[in-house]
Amino acid sequence: MKPFPSGDSRIDRLYDLLPAFYRAKDAELGQPLRDLLRVIAEQVTVIEDEIAQMYENWFIETADDWAVPYIGELVGYEPARGSGPGDSIDVRRVLTPRRDVTNTIRARRRKGTLALLEELARDTAGWPARAVEFATLLGCFQSMNSSRPRRGGTLDIHSPERLERLETAFNRAAHSVDVRRIASAESRGLFNVPSVGLFVWRLQAFTVTEAPAACLEELNPLFYAFSLLGNDTPLYNRAIEEEDPTGIAGERNLPTPIRRRAMEKHLAEYYGEGRSVFVWVGRRTGRTIVRTPLAAERLVIADLSDWDAYSPRDGTAALDPVLGRLSFSRTLEPVGVWVSYLYGFSAAIGGGEYPRALREISGSTTPIFRIQVRRRGPVATIEEALRQWGQVRDKQPNAIIELTDSEVYGEPLDIPLRKGESLQIRAANRARPVIYLLDRDRNRADALTVYGDHKMPGGCLTLDGLLIAGRAVHLETLDGVTIRHCTLVPGWMLTERCEPKRPSQPSLELYRTRGRVCIERSILGSIEIFEDEVGRDPLPLSIADSVIDATRHEFEAIGAPNGPVAHATVTIRDSTVIGKVSAHAIALAENTIFTGHVQVARRQIGCIRFSYVPAGSRTPRRFNCQPDRIVAATRERATREGWNPARLAGAIDSERLRVHPQFNSVRYPEPSYAQLADTCAVEITEGAEDGGEMGALHHLHQTERLATLRARLADHTPAGADAAVILAS
Repeated sequence: MKPFPSGDSRIDRLYDLLPAFYRAKDAELGQPLRDLLRVIAEQVTVIEDEIAQMYENWFIETADDWAVPYIGELVGYEPARGSGPGDSIDVRRVLTPRRDVTNTIRARRRKGTLALLEELARDTAGWPARAVEFATLLGCFQSMNSSRPRRGGTLDIHSPERLERLETAFNRAAHSVDVRRIASAESRGLFNVPSVGLFVWRLQAFTVTEAPAACLEELNPLFYAFSLLGNDTPLYNRAIEEEDPTGIAGERNLPTPIRRRAMEKHLAEYYGEGRSVFVWVGRRTGRTIVRTPLAAERLVIADLSDWDAYSPRDGTAALDPVLGRLSFSRTLEPVGVWVSYLYGFSAAIGGGEYPRALREISGSTTPIFRIQVRRRGPVATIEEALRQWGQVRDKQPNAIIELTDSEVYGEPLDIPLRKGESLQIRAANRARPVIYLLDRDRNRADALTVYGDHKMPGGCLTLDGLLIAGRAVHLETLDGVTIRHCTLVPGWMLTERCEPKRPSQPSLELYRTRGRVCIERSILGSIEIFEDEVGRDPLPLSIADSVIDATRHEFEAIGAPNGPVAHATVTIRDSTVIGKVSAHAIALAENTIFTGHVQVARRQIGCIRFSYVPAGSRTPRRFNCQPDRIVAATRERATREGWNPARLAGAIDSERLRVHPQFNSVRYPEPSYAQLADTCAVEITEGAEDGGEMGALHHLHQTERLATLRARLADHTPAGADAAVILAS
C-alpha cells in the first residue's frame, strides 16, 4: 500500500461531506470519526491513483518503467537480450529505452540512412556516434563523366591533416579492399564494399571552470599544466549540436580530444569563454592580482612535448591541447594562470563539476550552521569558516561548509570534533574545489586531520565533491565518516606522465574510528586502518561504486601498518580494487574486481559473489566468482575427455590468464582509467549479477547498452550492408 501523500487535501474529503452537527460532536469526542474516514479516504485515493496510472500507462511518455517493454511489443519493438520481468528497473531502462520505443515507427521509415544510425546510438545507448560508409573510402578508378571528388583519394603525405586522421572515424584516405567482414568475431576488416561502421564514444567530457593551472617551477616558472596536479591531460572538445539533423557528425559535434592542427586552423571555434578552452592570466596591480583573459591573438598552438624545443616569441603564449600544456614568453610572464577546459573520463565518480544530489544533515533538532566559501568572496578560506562556526558551535553543533568555486584551498586543516557534532565539507553542485595539503612542517607529517577525544569519540564527518591532493586524510576517533564523490589522489601527487610521486603512501588513514565509514562514488588511494583489536569490534567499512587504487597490484589497497590484517569488516559493491586487501572479514563483496590477493582472518563470516578474486586468496565462501568458475568448467571438461594432469594444469593456467581483468589504463587520471579493455574476457565484462561488467563502472551498464545497440543496428541496417559498432573511446 502506498503511503498517503503528505499535505494532500483529499485526506478529509469524506469527512468534509458530513453535516457540521456531526463534525462538532466528533470534535467533542476527540475526532474518532474523522480518523476512521481518513483511513477509508486513503484507500479510496490509492485506488483512484492506480486507476489514473492505468490510463497513463497507455502512453509511452507517461507510462511506468515496467510498462515500457509492453508498449514496445505493441509496436513491434524487439527488446535486447536479458530483458525480462526478473530484471531490475535500472537494467530494463537500459535494455528497453523509452526514447527508442517512441521513435520505433519513425526510425523504420528512415531505415538505411547513416543519420538514423547515429540517432540509434544516442537514443538506445546514450552515446554520441558517427556513422561511416567504408565503400566511399575504397581506392578505385572513377569515370570522367561522373567524378566524385569527395571520395577517398590516394594518401597525400604532404597533408598532415589527413595523416592525423588515419585510423580514426574521420579518416578520408583511400584504402584497398579488405575482404574480411566488419562484424566478424574472429578478425575484423573495415574496408569492404558492404561495410558500415558506427563509431561510438563512451568517454564523457567533463568541465573544469576557471581553476588554477599548475606552475611547474622545478622546470621553469613560465611553464604551466592545465591539470592542477601537474600531469599531462588531453583537452577535450565541447560538443556542439549538429545544425542539420540529417547530416553526419563531425569532430566538433563529438566529445573528442582536440588535435593541434584542428585547433590551430579553427582557433575561434575552440578558444574563448564558453568554448572548449579559455585562459586567464594574473597581473599584479598594487597588492592585488587581477585576472585578465588571454586574447586569442596572443595564443600560438604548438607541440610542447619537449618544453625546451619551442620558445614562444615575445608577447605570446604557446598552448598544446594534446598534452594540456602552456608556455609563456618572458614579456608575458603571468602572476598566476587560471584555465577552463574539458577532460575525458568514463563516469561521474570522484571529484568533478558534474551534477550530483547534495545531502543534508539528517536528524538534527537544532539549527544547522551554514556558510559558503569562495576565494573571491567575503569568506575566502575553510579556516575562516571553521573559526566562525567555532563561535556558535555550542548552539549549532551541526555545520555545512560549502565551497562554491573550483579554486585551490592550500591551507592546513586540523579540526577537532566533539561528541554529538556533525561537520560536512562539501563542494557546491557543479563545482570542483581542490584541497591542496602543503608540506608546511618538516618535522611532522602534514595531513587533513579531523579528530575526536580519545576518551569520548567525536562526531560525524562528511566529505562531498572534493579533490584532495598533496597529503593524506587523517581521521581519528570519530563516530562516523562519509566520503562521497571525492578524489583522494592515489600517491598524493603526480608526475607529468601520471605516475604517482608517493606510490606507497596511503590516501586515507583511520585511527580508532568507532562508527561506520562509508565511501561512495569516489576514487581513493590506499586505506590504512589503525585499530586496536583488543576489546573492540572491527571497524565497519562500506565501499560502493568506487576505485581503491594502491598504485600497484602488489601494494596494499586496504590494510594495517601494525598488523597482518586491518581490524575491519569490509562491505564492497560494484568497485575496482587495484592492490591487495588484508582485513579481519569481508561481510559482502559483489560485482567487484580485486587485482591483488585478498586475505581475511575470519573466513566463516560473509560471502564474495559475482566478483574476480585472484587465485591463492584466502576469502569467505565464494559464489559465481572468477577464475573459480572457469577453472571448475575446465576440470569438468578434463574429466569428460580424459586429459592427463599436465594438459589439465596447462589449460587451467591458460584460462586463468585469459580471464584476468584487462584495463585500458590503471593510472589516475588518464581518460580511460579503470575502464575495462575491449580485449577483456567476456566472463569479466558480463560476469556481474545482472549480466553487466564487474568493477567501478558497473552502474553505467555498458555491456547491456552495447548489446541493445547492436540489436537495434541489425534491425535498421539496409539489405546487403554489413554493419558493426566500433568503440572509438
